[in-house]
Amino acid sequence: MVAEALNGLLWRDKEENLYKGFKVGSNNVDVSILQYADDTIFLGEVTMENAKAIKTILRTFELVSSLKINFAKSGFGAFGVTTQWKQHATKYLNCGLLTFPLVYLGIPIGANPRRRHMWDSIIQKCERKLAKWK
Repeated sequence: MVAEALNGLLWRDKEENLYKGFKVGSNNVDVSILQYADDTIFLGEVTMENAKAIKTILRTFELVSSLKINFAKSGFGAFGVTTQWKQHATKYLNCGLLTFPLVYLGIPIGANPRRRHMWDSIIQKCERKLAKWK
């Protein structure tokens, strides 16, 4: 239910054109948020307006839910912009700068998916699980 509130805040900002999501595929499907358990990943255009919207969303979420965002455990990452811009955004958001590739839930993020070695750890985990089922 708490995750739904965060999702609702983001969708409100999107409707008011305060946040622009990331377009995926030939149909330009808008992907703006991924949530798993207590983890949230915002996806969107790399703009300072989006960074400001994220900060406002998270602060509003804290006030409404009485929960605290742990910015020390939070990170910001972006593709296609300068390191200086990323450092400015992380300072504004008061979080750490992510370096790519990184591993999230056992999946490499930001690595080249065409490279076989990127999938090795995932294949090994699947093989171990299959061995247990035998």
